Amino acid sequence: MNISVELTLSPLQDTYEEHIINFIKKLRASGLTVLENPLSTQIYGDYDKVMSLLQEEIKEAFELMDKGLLYMKIVKSDRSEYEPHF
Repeated sequence: MNISVELTLSPLQDTYEEHIINFIKKLRASGLTVLENPLSTQIYGDYDKVMSLLQEEIKEAFELMDKGLLYMKIVKSDRSEYEPHF
């Protein structure tokens, strides 16, 4: 089963950029489809692979910051080819 996940990582501290950059680089290195925009990062692929990766990388990201927040949306389908019709 394929899924699409939208993530927004928000470290709640003054030094936040490095945490976000490291998190995104780890996702990119996974071999899964990863798309980014200024407000969020999307990752697409097999449910088990995506969730396993996220479990590991979210834990590591949280361990490296004092306080943080992660918004996550999951869709049951691969929406990586989505294009608006307007």
